[in-house]
This record gives sequence, structure tokens and C-alpha cells, in this order.
Amino acid sequence: MEFLSQRFKSLGLKPGNPNGAYVQNVPMVGITAKPAQELTLTSKDGKKLPLKFGVDYVAFSNRVMPQTGFDADLVFVGYGVVAPEYGWDDYKGLDVRGKILVMLVSDPPVPDPKDPKQLDAKMFGGKAMTYYGRWTYKYEIAAEKGAAGCLVIHETSPAGYPFSVVTGSWGKERFTLAGPDNNMGRIPVEGWITDVRARELFDLAALKKAAISKQFKPVPLPWRGQIKLENAIRRIESQNVIGKLEGGDPKQRDEYVLYMAHWDHLGIGPANAKGDNIYNGAVDNASGTAALLQLAQAFTKLPKPPKRSILFLAVTAEEQGLIGSEYYGNFPLYPLKKTAATINMDGMNMLGRTSDVVIIGLGMSTLDDEVQAVAKLQERRVEPDAEPEKGFYYRSDHFSFAKQGVPALDPGEGVHYVGRPANWGMQMRERYTNDDYHKPSDEVKSDWDLSGAIQDMELLYQVGLRVANSTAWPEWKPGTEFKAKRDAMMK
Repeated sequence: MEFLSQRFKSLGLKPGNPNGAYVQNVPMVGITAKPAQELTLTSKDGKKLPLKFGVDYVAFSNRVMPQTGFDADLVFVGYGVVAPEYGWDDYKGLDVRGKILVMLVSDPPVPDPKDPKQLDAKMFGGKAMTYYGRWTYKYEIAAEKGAAGCLVIHETSPAGYPFSVVTGSWGKERFTLAGPDNNMGRIPVEGWITDVRARELFDLAALKKAAISKQFKPVPLPWRGQIKLENAIRRIESQNVIGKLEGGDPKQRDEYVLYMAHWDHLGIGPANAKGDNIYNGAVDNASGTAALLQLAQAFTKLPKPPKRSILFLAVTAEEQGLIGSEYYGNFPLYPLKKTAATINMDGMNMLGRTSDVVIIGLGMSTLDDEVQAVAKLQERRVEPDAEPEKGFYYRSDHFSFAKQGVPALDPGEGVHYVGRPANWGMQMRERYTNDDYHKPSDEVKSDWDLSGAIQDMELLYQVGLRVANSTAWPEWKPGTEFKAKRDAMMK
């Protein structure tokens, strides 16, 4: 944080916190479950099946209390979704209070009635994941239903990452924002279980088939689960770091364009095969943080500042569940009503120039139109995310602003690399996900080609500059889930 603060200061940015500081303190609670915990499943005939932590399952609690756990029956609730707009209810009125809910990751992949080999585009975004598919929603609905616990069945493809990412992220100290009630509104136990274990416990294939129908009803499972979590708790403060370039138009300098990147990663964790336990986060997200600093430098070198002010925000604890950006969204240093747009950078293109520009959530806001205009000047085409089923729009810090109503742009790296075979980009993305994502091996590589990152930063600079010099306000497009909140805010 000190490095970022000093760097913002050396660039000539003003302290972003109105109190005269370059930081916004973010109070957090760290919760560490003792590693000796064991999840035991007991069948109706008394057979006991112990599951190994970090191998078969991961369990944790966001309640700020030294002990918690469950001893309750398991119920399979499909995808765990209640979506009135789709006429969907995976609970069908069943009282699941005090139960352990077992549910599938992602959205229900509902077949198209005209072509069962395709997904119904009118249901849950078709191939694209909606917020109902995110694990955060699943724990939220389980809490709302009064469950004793929730176990999400992990499958690599719909989750978007292997189980090693789950153990790396959730298998150690977890941080959370602590509410006034010490998060007693959260379910006692949140967790994941591998699909391998799930298949041993029940007929997963048959239940998955049943779960893609509106007629699905919860299925009691022939198992009871017991776990006791003993937690070590510590309260700490981390910091968001923020610098400000004041706008040049007195009529618009109290309006803001916000560039953002998260500066955190996973710290020190389990060692890999080479004995390395330092989680460097070179791509995720040292690259985005470096881009944030470069963009700040570029804006400070303008002959005169843009009309609107520019904020450069490096947020903390993204990897813990978007904590730093959520805190800013709940306690903004500048009114969200006056925040014209947020541009997020979470992992830059380290592999070279591309002929395309990817927008995660393409079609959501008029910020896409700005990207289209700049991309055309670069002789690049704009394309949607190649993997919409992985729900990337809900997995980074811009989402904390979007759900508050602020138009938020989440650019992704292109997949069509200049001078490379057509499928090379997707192969490299898959390799990074499998080999480096949330692992110690996410470090600087000798074969990096930063020309792609430069290309994307030039685009994002121009997009932000266009918004900052405009009198128009970016808007959510009709039908977007965040539009109503922005419309109400702007009245």
C-alpha cells in the first residue's frame, strides 16, 4: 500500500480520500478453521464416511465466532435457485431450515424446447452465466432459507477452475467484512465438495438430469453430515489506495471516471511440487495494478486535465470475495450518483497483440459503444467473452459497482493473436487456468510479450478520456439487471 501511495503522490495525483490520505481503511475479520476438522457423513444404516479436508471437501464459516458447525440431514436442491422471473423455484415450498443443502454449481442448463442440443436463450442467459450461478448467490439463498450448511458440488468446467483453486482460496484464513451482528445472518457453514465424492454418495447424473426442469423438487439424501469448525479470529485493517486527478471543468469536476485494479493476491500458501509457496499473482493482478499506474501517469501528462475528474483506485482483498471494492461501494469516498463509469483491470494480456477486443458482459451498457469506437481506430473488432458460462462478470471488482448501479466496464484479453493459429489464444487461456491461476506459478514468464497489454491500455485510456470529456452519462442498456438501480439513483 505504501508503494502505491508514494507512486500516486510522485505522479502528482492528489490524495483520493477527502480526509487528505491516499488510503481508505477497510476493516476486516480473518477467520481460520483449524486444519484437523473432519466432515463425517453417516448413512441411514449407520455407515460412517469421513471426508478429508482439502481433498474431498472444503468448509468454512463467515460467522465471527470461535465455534460453529452442523449435525443435520442432507437435501439435494438442484441448482439452489429461486428466480421468479423465470418461473423457477428449486425449493418448491419445502422447509429446509436446519438442513445441509447440497447444490450444483452454475445455472440450470435448460435445453431449448425446439433443439434439445442447444440451451434455451430465454432461460438464465442461455450459455452465459447469471448471478444465480455464482457460489456467492448460493450461500446467500441458503442463508435466506435458514439452512445449517451449504455444500456446492464442484465441477471444473461449469465452475471455471479446478478444485485446487478452491482449496488454495478457501482452505486457509479467509477474510470478510464483519457486520454489526458479526455476520450471524450468514449460514453457519459454507463449503464445497468434489464431484468425485458426490458421485459416490448418490446418483449425481440422475439428479443433474432432474435439476434442469422447472418441475424439479428437492430430494432428501440418505446421509447426515456432522462437522465442528473451531475458528481462530483476528481483526485487521487493510487499505484501498486511491489517487485523484481533478477535472478541468468547474461544472464537471465533481463527476468521476474511476479506473480500478485489485492489488492483492493469495500471499503465502501450500507449496507446489517445486516447494514454492509464494503466490505471486503476476498476471492476477500485478499486471492490472501496473496498468493502473501507467494509466495514471498517462493522464497526468495531458496538457490539460479532462473535464471530469479521474479516480485511480487500487482495491484490497478481491481474492477474498471482492471485499475492498464492496467496502468502497458501501462507503464511497465520492458519490456513486456522480460516478460516471468504472473501468476494471483484472489481469492484462501478456501474450502479444490481438485483432480483437473482448468485453465481459458485452451489451450491458453504453460503455461498450465507446469501446467499439476506439477499437475501430485500432482496427480491432469487439467480441463477447468466449466463455460466458463461467460468469466472469460476477467475479471481479467492477461487479461491486455494477450492483450499486454504476455502469461498469470489464475488458478481457482478446483471443485472436496476431500471427498465431486461430485456436492458440484459447489454448493459452486454458493452460493458464489449469497451470497458473491461483498457484505459485503465476509469476513473470520469460516469453511474455507486453505489446498486447500496451495495446489494451491505449484503448482503455482513450475510452476513459472520451467519457471524462463528455457531458453524456453512460447508461445501462434496457433489460440489464442493474438499470433500475441506476435510474432510481439518478432521479
